[in-house]
Amino acid sequence: MPDRRLRIVLADDAVLLREGLVRLLTEQGHDVVAVVGDGPSLIAAAAEHRPDVSIVDVRMPPTHTDEGLRAAVAIRTASPGAPVLVLSQYVEVSYADDLLADRRGGVGYLLKDRVADIAEFVASLHRVAAGGTVLDPEVVAQLLVRRRARDPLAQLTAREREVLALMAEGRSNAAIARQLVVSEGAVEKHVRSIFTKLDLPPDDDVNRRVLAVLTYLRS
Repeated sequence: MPDRRLRIVLADDAVLLREGLVRLLTEQGHDVVAVVGDGPSLIAAAAEHRPDVSIVDVRMPPTHTDEGLRAAVAIRTASPGAPVLVLSQYVEVSYADDLLADRRGGVGYLLKDRVADIAEFVASLHRVAAGGTVLDPEVVAQLLVRRRARDPLAQLTAREREVLALMAEGRSNAAIARQLVVSEGAVEKHVRSIFTKLDLPPDDDVNRRVLAVLTYLRS
């Protein structure tokens, strides 16, 4: 729901970006319940506040490598499905793969530049908080150079690949329909076909949309 007020934990060691995000989110009507600058503090804040979504910088002290990512994975291990949106300065596809490895929704991976588009950034937060998956278009684009010899997507048509790529960006069926200028029913048909071709039968314990995106990431 676009108007839902979100409770947010924010983790970033860059003071200016952190303060800017707090102001942006507050002006958009959301509650930033905790602001931290390192992985352990993030894990503690998420456990204490149980936010609707955590916004996490990939690189934080002490080594500035992947502390934020590891903290995000730890949060989701302790609280399966806890929504996390990771922000990164650079495209690192393996990080997105790590986030999706638990086969649950409620994850996002965006470049920090995307924050400049406030409406889209806030929409991404809502999608992640609602259990959806959001991947930066640049991450999706770089997947094209990681195709393996045995491509699990080989059976998909060109249109189904387009639909799956847009699914990976976190778009709903309605949004995909608008992007491709087709009916929502046509998109639903493509999605069902994708699930069938990727051998993803209905299962109450897993999110097939996430599994399809994970297959796309690993192909």
